[in-house]
Amino acid sequence: MKFCSNCANPLRLGIPDEDNLPRHICDNCETIHYQNPKVITGCLPVYQDKVLLCKRAIEPRKGYWTLPAGFMENNESTMEGALRETYEEANAHVEISHLYTLTSIVHVNQVQLIYLAHLDKPEYAPSNESLEVELFSEKEIPWDDLAFSTIKNALNFYFEDKKQGKFPLRELTIDSNKD
Repeated sequence: MKFCSNCANPLRLGIPDEDNLPRHICDNCETIHYQNPKVITGCLPVYQDKVLLCKRAIEPRKGYWTLPAGFMENNESTMEGALRETYEEANAHVEISHLYTLTSIVHVNQVQLIYLAHLDKPEYAPSNESLEVELFSEKEIPWDDLAFSTIKNALNFYFEDKKQGKFPLRELTIDSNKD
């Protein structure tokens, strides 16, 4: 950041009093501009023994398969965001069961929340954000063409947990800076 969004004056990078991290500070209006992680929310929709995946029509990873998910908007809960993203990307209405995966993606300052959800009817369609939307069994999933490692993790957890009939909350941290 170079300029204050409150008063348009130049910012300086410094550590505010009683803080321990560098922040963008406006000396004119005394605003401290904090930068926080982005929240991604979505669903792992299940219909019978299959999961619903979307082939991305947008970057990043255009042409690769993913679960319906995206950035949370202001004035919505994480669950509302997951439902909205599922409808926006797959034109699908789902019933959420519970939070299933929580992934801290440290190196890109993101937190991803994926809810386990049930698709009552196999009604879905591509949108402007998806080239294709399809139901896949475990053997049919295009494992080599998944867009993100977080999606592969969620799917692997789902199929492992399905064998046990229990779907506990799975929490992960991914930091490619440490790999």
